[in-house]
Amino acid sequence: MKTVVITGGSSGIGKATAEVFAEQGWRVFEWSRSGASTDRITHIACDVTKPEQTKAAVEAVLAQTEQIDVFISNAGFGISGAIEFTTSEDAHRQMEVNFFGALNSVQAVLPHMRERKAGRIIFTSSVAAVLSIPYQSFYSASKAAINALALALQNEVREFGIHVSVLMPGDVSTGFTAARKKSEEGSNAYGNIHKAVAAMEKDEQGGMSPRQMAKQLYHIATCRCPAPQYIGGAQYALFCFLDRILPKRFVNWVVGKLY
Repeated sequence: MKTVVITGGSSGIGKATAEVFAEQGWRVFEWSRSGASTDRITHIACDVTKPEQTKAAVEAVLAQTEQIDVFISNAGFGISGAIEFTTSEDAHRQMEVNFFGALNSVQAVLPHMRERKAGRIIFTSSVAAVLSIPYQSFYSASKAAINALALALQNEVREFGIHVSVLMPGDVSTGFTAARKKSEEGSNAYGNIHKAVAAMEKDEQGGMSPRQMAKQLYHIATCRCPAPQYIGGAQYALFCFLDRILPKRFVNWVVGKLY
């Protein structure tokens, strides 16, 4: 029986992913601050922003199973608002959870995988890492940092038989939207804040199901030779392709017009 560990596994894409792996007969552990074990999924309380907790969570998993075959770093949240008026505290918190939380988790699991000379690490990123969204700049920055980290990590751990991949979903309908910390500070100067965020949230709520992304994560975890990056959703794959072949000035102008 293979083992998968999923951070942020108590809701949204993480929860759906835990269920898909459990259905396929895997031993599933989910890490989150609030969650509960079921007959098929073992919950481990863990705040990924605290390195001592991620290390303890790895030890807790290995106390119950022989190895961690796949590690999925999925925990995250979003903030929105104008760059000029975003507080340093909010910006740091965004990076602390989305980027440093992923870093803490991976640093905790890598010694085990490196010793075994086997394992797969998958990060949940976002299309917003490629197409930076106005008034969601710090979320985009945190996911762009994940993409860069994953590519560098793959080259560092290749000799140990470890594969590293990133899944960049487009709009997905989850509780992530309602949990976003929104600020309209400076809306007297930046009159588009409310309209832009409302349009983005409408797209999210009309987006793909979390189970669709969960199935793609399962494919990445089980395919013979995983690619470094995957895009969740055909239309978003098209957008990212156009971003590569069209002038960046034009693509960025179009994104600005959309929001």
